[in-house]
Amino acid sequence: MKINGDFSKRVVELADQIAWVPSPMKGVDRKPLDRLGEEVARATTIVRFAPGSHFSEHVHTGGEEFIVLEGIFQDEHGDFPEGSYIRNPPQSRHTPASEPGCTILVKLWQFDLNDRTHVRVQTNKLGRVEDAHRKGVEVSPLYHDERENVRIEYWQPEVSGAVEAKDGAEIFVLEGSVSEAGDQLPKHAWLRVPVGYDLKIKAGANGARLWIKSGHLPYVTAPTTR
Repeated sequence: MKINGDFSKRVVELADQIAWVPSPMKGVDRKPLDRLGEEVARATTIVRFAPGSHFSEHVHTGGEEFIVLEGIFQDEHGDFPEGSYIRNPPQSRHTPASEPGCTILVKLWQFDLNDRTHVRVQTNKLGRVEDAHRKGVEVSPLYHDERENVRIEYWQPEVSGAVEAKDGAEIFVLEGSVSEAGDQLPKHAWLRVPVGYDLKIKAGANGARLWIKSGHLPYVTAPTTR
């Protein structure tokens, strides 16, 4: 299965215009943003857990990265409320669930397969650093290595500026809105731009809080094993 599978093209998806699709587990629904593969896939997805729902225990052979958008995500490692950013590296294992219900943005099979670094961060409690080159932009780093840079960026109202996208980038709007290349991107909009793209955005009247991942798109491959 391919959904937005041409990574040489710019893609915009608005979450409120995508239908929920049932997953193999009762009470867990999904909105696919991009996908290479079938049930085992390199994928970027919005996932909704109904109250009391759960997935069976499983191993993330290709790694899993997610941010909690609403509610509380739960597994044997703890309770992770809205704003939690989690990286479960390749070969990690867990049993996801949500007694109160939750919605997450999750990315699968997008790790270096030798990565073993766990990350569990509450982004709502992180400090912010003023960007020295972009007035009106503050940054909360989440993860950085030679392959990728993941962070939360806070843009003041009506601020315009560039986002590093030499090796591709993705933006997910957590709060507020931005515009880019004539498209209006409200809350829970997702933008992916290819390697070499000149990415410039403008925050809306109420500013924007953005989850941004860059540098990772030269490494796109579909999984071949579970």
